Amino acid sequence: MRSTETQELPSLPRQPRRMTNRRLNRLLAIGATVVVIGGGAYGVVGATSGSAGAGMVQTASVAATATPGSNARSGPAAGGVVGTVASVSTSGFTVSTSAGQKVTVKKSSSTKYRTATRSTSASAVTKGKHVLVLGKTDGTTITASQVIVQPASGGSATYSPSKVIAFKRGAPATSKQDGQIPANYTEGSGTIVSGTTANKATEAALAAYPGGVVDRVVKLSNGEYEVHNIGVSWPHHIFVSKSFKVVGAN
Repeated sequence: MRSTETQELPSLPRQPRRMTNRRLNRLLAIGATVVVIGGGAYGVVGATSGSAGAGMVQTASVAATATPGSNARSGPAAGGVVGTVASVSTSGFTVSTSAGQKVTVKKSSSTKYRTATRSTSASAVTKGKHVLVLGKTDGTTITASQVIVQPASGGSATYSPSKVIAFKRGAPATSKQDGQIPANYTEGSGTIVSGTTANKATEAALAAYPGGVVDRVVKLSNGEYEVHNIGVSWPHHIFVSKSFKVVGAN
């Protein structure tokens, strides 16, 4: 019989495995994502994969802390609100402002309560009472450090303030000025402050312009303060002197 010999074929070079569409899309998206950080603010540009099969947008978000000399927010900051108590619960209460803003106030074991003349307790906060709330503001939610029941009003401005203009959806933006704007003021300049300083500036600003929500206080290069006001059409910036008197707004 004729013997049969098995011959081994020479091994061929292994071909590189084709990158899957999914992996390619991911790499393209990551490579094209650009994070832009400047002045304490942040932005992210997401890239869409060129593959028609994937059709996905890859994005990322990077939050930056505020840089020195910048009032860009990196998180909740000292602020406050003045208005009427609309409801009370075990965790806090809600406030309705004269401009129609609804604010949620959270209390804690360290929250202090007082009237214009003396200390009081949380039981003094009842529906219908006029209150000034100071604390850490995050949008329309405030974690209260102080609650002043029936606060004193007026006496914080060096001129007669105009009436606050409530926000109305679809209405044109309001552009006007009260008093004096600090010389060389540039929107976005200054450094965020907290504690007693922020509380005094917030209290002065809300006494002159009630209706909005103060979400940060910024110390300017000349030593004065810009109190940032949200939830209203006007004013958005209230300027307070070193002696905590309102000197202007826009």
